[in-house]
Amino acid sequence: MKTCNGNQSSIMDMFEKGKVLKICAPMVRYSKLAFRSLVRKYNCDICFTPMIVAADFMRSVKARDSEFTTNERDRPLIVQFAAHDAQTLADATCVVAPFSDGVDLNCGCPQRWAMSAGYGACLINKPELVKDMVRHVRNQVDNPNYTVSIKIRIHKDLRRTVDLCQKAESAGVSWITVHGRTAEERHQPVHYDAIKTIKDSISVPVIANGDIKYLRDVESTHQLTGVDGVMAARGLLANPAMFAGYEDTPLECIWDWVDISIEQGTPFTCFHHHLIYMLERVSSQPERKVFNSLSSTSAVIDYLQNTYGSVHNLGTWANYWQLHSGLTLFMLDYLLRPSAKMTLQWTAVALFLYVEIGVLVILCLPFISARRWQRIFQLRIWSFMAGFWNKVFLTMIIVLIVLFLDAVREVRKYSHKDLGTDSKLQPNMFDHLHMKLFRAQRNLYISGFAVFLWLVMKRVITLINQLAAVSGTTAALQAQADSANQTAKKYMEDNELLKKTLMEGKGDKATSEGMELLRKEVEKLKEELKTAGDALKKSQSEAEVMKKQTDGLAREYDRLLKEHQELQSLQDSGSKKDD
Repeated sequence: MKTCNGNQSSIMDMFEKGKVLKICAPMVRYSKLAFRSLVRKYNCDICFTPMIVAADFMRSVKARDSEFTTNERDRPLIVQFAAHDAQTLADATCVVAPFSDGVDLNCGCPQRWAMSAGYGACLINKPELVKDMVRHVRNQVDNPNYTVSIKIRIHKDLRRTVDLCQKAESAGVSWITVHGRTAEERHQPVHYDAIKTIKDSISVPVIANGDIKYLRDVESTHQLTGVDGVMAARGLLANPAMFAGYEDTPLECIWDWVDISIEQGTPFTCFHHHLIYMLERVSSQPERKVFNSLSSTSAVIDYLQNTYGSVHNLGTWANYWQLHSGLTLFMLDYLLRPSAKMTLQWTAVALFLYVEIGVLVILCLPFISARRWQRIFQLRIWSFMAGFWNKVFLTMIIVLIVLFLDAVREVRKYSHKDLGTDSKLQPNMFDHLHMKLFRAQRNLYISGFAVFLWLVMKRVITLINQLAAVSGTTAALQAQADSANQTAKKYMEDNELLKKTLMEGKGDKATSEGMELLRKEVEKLKEELKTAGDALKKSQSEAEVMKKQTDGLAREYDRLLKEHQELQSLQDSGSKKDD
């Protein structure tokens, strides 16, 4: 039996009582050297390589070169293999042992291709094979400090899982990582009780895996299960600084990833995909669409600089937040940080706001009267637009209110972020979260003022029209009053002239003028008297006709009364004869 020498350091020394190890899980395509270098900067204790198929690894030099890369700073490192043959696993382990601290057998991958090939989760149903593979590696790696571990999923019948773990322990397994779901489960809740049962059933360390998204999940999982370590996968993809206590990916971590990727020559696809995961929690949907469409490393770097700025600006941004709030904060954010660009949607809303302000300023110019505005509004183009005004007004109100509510949602989202208690972590996290809060507040102010000014503008136009109508009515009444005043003045002048001529006039000329005026007045009075006499005669004639008609009606009444009395007397006489 051949043996191989491995590294002399031991990971097992890290399993101290009371300390919970924080481990980066094996992730196909993602947990490669560059990403491992990044998470190690943020309190990750142990890193796994992506799963490597042992048979392919041993068969091809090209596969070995592409699947396994490391450097002197990439420690502690666990290499995970997928295998269903004990000797192949042992041979692959001997190849990587000088460059790693341990090897892990994948017994938990639920993907169909892996299970159909005899890898992954199907091995939990073959405890004897797993035991044999662990023993082979132990016997062929001539280094007692080199660890051999397995990563498993649980059975529906937990007794089978406990049996598997106890057999692996008897074969010399260093520790066991338990993903708390069955092979058929994907997003169902993790069975923490099962992990605790396994931990209580064996003496080797146990690592818990599943739904670790924040640092607080590490402590809660440890309290629920009593495990010795916690392994995270998707949580670290979304936030590589998770184990350092950050709720979301800090700006410093993003630029660390850029530096590491450029230094190590990471392919663009991998470089871009990691950033997509990191920015998912802290960017809006329009921002994600723009970022996901980028197609080169230089374009990504330009976007990050224009959108988030350099990491050296962290202190400045934090000072802005501490010194200013409300509208002042919005103006500082907009004027002093030109790198914080708005999306096309909010640029349009801001432009609409500026147009509203300009229109209100023009409407309030003091040298343009309300009646002049009314004449302007009566032009044909405004008459055409008036038919659509109410619909446009209601549509814009609805759009602006929707945008306002969206901005409120964003403000609430970034206002309730938990910054943690570690003062060393605060500056970067403080800036990264409040950079998004600045934008949300800016959008809130823009949409709120746009709604307010839109209502004000409609009210101003209505008031201008009402003022113009009142002004027109006032002008008409004033004209009528002026005309009446002129007529009264003329009569007064005529009366004064007549009085003066009659009472104070001297000479034949004055007398003749006065007599002429009197003659005209007398003729006018005669005409009026004649008209009145004619009216009186007409009234008298009508009265005589009415009198004649009244006399006729009286005579007719008397005749009818007489006939009635005669008929009454005849009726009385007939009644007496009957008696």
